[in-house]
Amino acid sequence: MNATVSILAEIPEALHESLSHYLESHPDWDQDRVFSAALSLFLLQNGDGDRRAARVYLDTLFKHPV
Repeated sequence: MNATVSILAEIPEALHESLSHYLESHPDWDQDRVFSAALSLFLLQNGDGDRRAARVYLDTLFKHPV
C-alpha cells in the first residue's frame, strides 16, 4: 500500500522564487511532484541504496502515481 504523507518545510526565498519560475514554465509539474523527485533523488544519492527511493524517483519523473 502506497501512502502519502504531507510535510511542511521552510525554504529560502530564492529557492521558492526559482521553484515558482520553474512551475510557471512547466505546467505538467506541480510543487508536490518537484519535492518528491528532489527528495527521492537526494536519498538515492546519499542514502543506503533503498530501492523504494529509486522507485519513487522514477515514478515521479515519468508521472506514474506513487
